[in-house]
Amino acid sequence: MFGNKSNRDSHLVVDALIGPQVVIRGDVVFSGGLYVEGRILGKVVAEEGANAVLTLAEQGHVEGEVRASVVVLSGRMDGDVHASERVELTPTARVTGNVHYSVVEMNAGAQLNGRLVHSAAVAALPAPEEKSGGKSRKAEVAEA
Repeated sequence: MFGNKSNRDSHLVVDALIGPQVVIRGDVVFSGGLYVEGRILGKVVAEEGANAVLTLAEQGHVEGEVRASVVVLSGRMDGDVHASERVELTPTARVTGNVHYSVVEMNAGAQLNGRLVHSAAVAALPAPEEKSGGKSRKAEVAEA
């Protein structure tokens, strides 16, 4: 029942289960493995520095931001996803929001209405130049 379909992971550790009849209104903070078959209306955030895996089952639904090391989506996700290590979108995943990732696995059939944002690409962008009085910092230094 809790098996992971990924070939890389031999088994899935579940520390907490949110069953199909459960609706949570509010934010959820977790560590370890969280398996969601129900509905969460709020943020789902892993504790800082924790090795956390969020698995959203086929019938599961999250309306809010998600932050974890590894995120496996098979259900419906309405909000942005931030995965520091890996995101997996199975064929039944339905995501409305941006997916921030280091490694992504997207299976045929998965639907994404948003952007895929590679975390290294955001970190590599140069900082915007500061402007004061219409002149750039470089122009001010050149004048001095």
